[in-house]
Amino acid sequence: MLSGTVFLDIIFTGLPQAPAAGTEVWASGLGSSPGGVANLAVALSRLRLRTGLAAAFGEDVYGDFCWDVLANQEHVDLTYSRRFYGWHSPLTVSMAVNRDRSMVTHGHPAPITADELLTPPPSTRACFVHVDLHEDQWVRTAKRDGALLFADVGWDPTERWEPRMLQQLAGYDVFMPNAVEAVSYTRCDDVKQAANALAEVVPVVVVTRGGHGAYAVDAGTGEEVDVPGLNVAALDPTGAGDVFGAGFVYGTLAGWSLSDRVHFANLCAALSVQHFGGSLSAPGWCDLAAWWRHLGRRDDENLRGYGFLNDLLPQHGCATVRRASATIGLRGVP
Repeated sequence: MLSGTVFLDIIFTGLPQAPAAGTEVWASGLGSSPGGVANLAVALSRLRLRTGLAAAFGEDVYGDFCWDVLANQEHVDLTYSRRFYGWHSPLTVSMAVNRDRSMVTHGHPAPITADELLTPPPSTRACFVHVDLHEDQWVRTAKRDGALLFADVGWDPTERWEPRMLQQLAGYDVFMPNAVEAVSYTRCDDVKQAANALAEVVPVVVVTRGGHGAYAVDAGTGEEVDVPGLNVAALDPTGAGDVFGAGFVYGTLAGWSLSDRVHFANLCAALSVQHFGGSLSAPGWCDLAAWWRHLGRRDDENLRGYGFLNDLLPQHGCATVRRASATIGLRGVP
């Protein structure tokens, strides 16, 4: 079960440089897709996990588009979501430059809280929560009912990185910050130190490092895993961390080892950056199988951790997934 904000994402790629004041830069690529928590919802659903989302949607064209894509195209359960007249859908413009991205976002607080949408929450095996200084009661209820709690945390626009934020993680099972967030909140010098400090609060910590892979530690078993990034042609890194999170959730629910979970999540994220946006860039099983068929026989040390895919991936009959288009609301031919 997920809760959070759904944005309409508009993504520009192929920019020679970020626009400077008083100038205009043309992009060679453009994509549109649902974003925000929709990134995680779609990525989970494409891995064939039954996925529910509680979110507010505007009664506008952007809201129509995001609702239709999530509910009808990607089969995300929106039973606990609601539409609101007079509240416009949040919007993010993402600009991909030199394997990174910058974003401009506009939106207003949702007219309803997650606790109001999820009272009581449905029975679920796992919840993924974007942690902030506000504590959602539905999450604690789900935990008492046996759900695993996964968490990430967002960029702090104040850059104060309040350590008290970490107090909100008490009771969570897995925490997946990126490298900047991990070292900033812990005041550590490097990712490994930060991960081990965080593991004193949350049993399993996975720190993502963008194109450089991820480092994970399990405080319960003492296991540590350091997985390098995969060499792929990156188009747009928007939402890659969310897609990574979906892969790790899948592996956890499947009972895999820490190493297999991190490798699988790393692969999901690597395949996502080859397409526009965060949600519709997420791979399906057909994409994962095609990658492994192409590379699995290579004698490459960086691929040896992916051998478990031989017994996992479909051999035939998998469905392809849809990608982000340059516009929304295309009308059919009359």
